[in-house]
Amino acid sequence: MSSSTVITNIATLVTNDPSLGDGSPLGLIQDAAVVIDGDRVAWTGESRKAPTTDNRVDAGGRAALPGFVDSHSHLVFAGDRTAEFNARMSGRAYSAGGIRTTVAATRAATDEELEANLTRYLAEALRQGTTTFETKSGYGLTVEDESRALRIASAHTDEVTYLGAHIVSPDYADDPAAYVALVTGEMLDACAPHSRWIDVFCEKGAFDGDQARAILTAGKAKGLHPRIHANQLSYGPGVQLAVELDAASADHCTHLTDADVDALASGRTVATLLPGAEFSTRAEWPNARRLLDAGVTVALSTDCNPGSSFTSSVPFCIALAVRDMGMTPDEAVWSATAGGAAALRRSDIGRISPGAYADLTLLDAPSHVHLAYRPGVPLVSGVWRRGVRVA
Repeated sequence: MSSSTVITNIATLVTNDPSLGDGSPLGLIQDAAVVIDGDRVAWTGESRKAPTTDNRVDAGGRAALPGFVDSHSHLVFAGDRTAEFNARMSGRAYSAGGIRTTVAATRAATDEELEANLTRYLAEALRQGTTTFETKSGYGLTVEDESRALRIASAHTDEVTYLGAHIVSPDYADDPAAYVALVTGEMLDACAPHSRWIDVFCEKGAFDGDQARAILTAGKAKGLHPRIHANQLSYGPGVQLAVELDAASADHCTHLTDADVDALASGRTVATLLPGAEFSTRAEWPNARRLLDAGVTVALSTDCNPGSSFTSSVPFCIALAVRDMGMTPDEAVWSATAGGAAALRRSDIGRISPGAYADLTLLDAPSHVHLAYRPGVPLVSGVWRRGVRVA
């Protein structure tokens, strides 16, 4: 039988439910409490009104918010790209081609080595408040290596994405059309059983709009829902293709025309911004203010990967978004929780209100604003996932 727990003496509770608390998008409740029953939130409100439960936890005047939802990561890989990063910080430009270094290391790794690496970074993210994560393949680029990456990932999350179309495999450098045929044929057949999503890197040096459309359409025919790496390094067709295909998210969204912004505002596709990538490549920042003012739903995620954004810290990305992308602290926190849930088309995470999974992050601070106010400080002092305290 499940037991119930009340967490009381929460200075500020972020519910992400506008019907609660102050009526803002964050649904803030001061001097709050949360009741957990089993793996779900059963009640939220003022501490003095909290019902009796089996267990009681005193938050000690700390802030609580939903566990972070990291809706874009690349965690099944081997090796690192320290030399590439060092060269880039010394003046070499970033391009899509560096992925090949990780492909070679990943192909050479054993299943055990890949899983050990994955669980290491998952634990690292969990300590920083991430309770839901999406992760992709994309560093194998063979039928066997892509399918084993997804099989390994699917043992740790339901949010698994087939990214055989990360770049054209080095094995097909002289025949990209044949690689697209593989990605949409035998490789897709092997990978679909382990995946919920399909993704493609639509960019110069990777896949053009026609190739991306063919890949995502083939995935949809197999029951996978589209996501897309769009408009990261240059202007291109990715964002409008995402909206056309009702992709759950268009990720990066750095170089946008007015038509791209209008398309996002008119559809269901979430613009997932990945400030760790701009930080790590010294690239132009996405203009979050422009998107938000147009009514676009925005998510914030880490893009944790060994090449262009080797961070698992959502709090760090929140601070970057506030400092360099025009977001307010409230908007950045919403985007890293409820926004990430929207990018995964989930309504059972990213909020602290009755019926949602009991995924909570407790901060050693009285307000969620401290995530941007005190950048780089390890503020997460407690994490509950599915009702169980895990950090």
